[in-house]
Order: sequence, then C-alpha cells, then structure tokens
Amino acid sequence: MNNKILKSSTATYQSGVAKADGKFYVTQGEVRFEPYNERAGLGPYTLTRSAIVKIEKSVGTGAGILPLTSDAITITLENEDTYDFIIANPDEWIRLLKH
Repeated sequence: MNNKILKSSTATYQSGVAKADGKFYVTQGEVRFEPYNERAGLGPYTLTRSAIVKIEKSVGTGAGILPLTSDAITITLENEDTYDFIIANPDEWIRLLKH
C-alpha cells in the first residue's frame, strides 16, 4: 500500500463538546489524524479509505451545539462510525477523498 502523503493540514477533531487540534493527512489508502496532545484521549485515528461510505460538509460547533464554522467535514464509515473534523477548504478535502 502506498503511504505517500497526498495532502495534509492542521485540523480539529470534534466529538460532541470535546475537541483536539492535530495533524490531518490523507494517503492513497488512509485518512489519519494525529492529535498534538494524545493525553486528551481524542486520537490518533486511522481510517481506511475503502471503509469510507460518505464524506460531507458539516458544521463545527462550540460547546457541542453552537455553530461556529462551516469549514468542517464528517466522514462516515461502513460500520456507521462518524468522525467530525474542522478543517480549512473542506470542498478540496471532499474532492480528494471521493477519488
């Protein structure tokens, strides 16, 4: 499997009210998120691209409810797990991940 990084960026993983800043990157076979502070318990996450069934724009929130930004994506896997990331230029990431 080719693990060459195709694109990377700083991102924020969001799970309800919990957030973690870190590095988000895509290789040919995986999507990875590595938090800057692993002690927070939010990552690292490795998502197999072949397991992704949906990727869509979403909304990053404050306190888990207040919309703060539309620069966010939600990745849904075959097992129905979802992962929310606040990331700049979400349309570019969606285009990349749909190929």
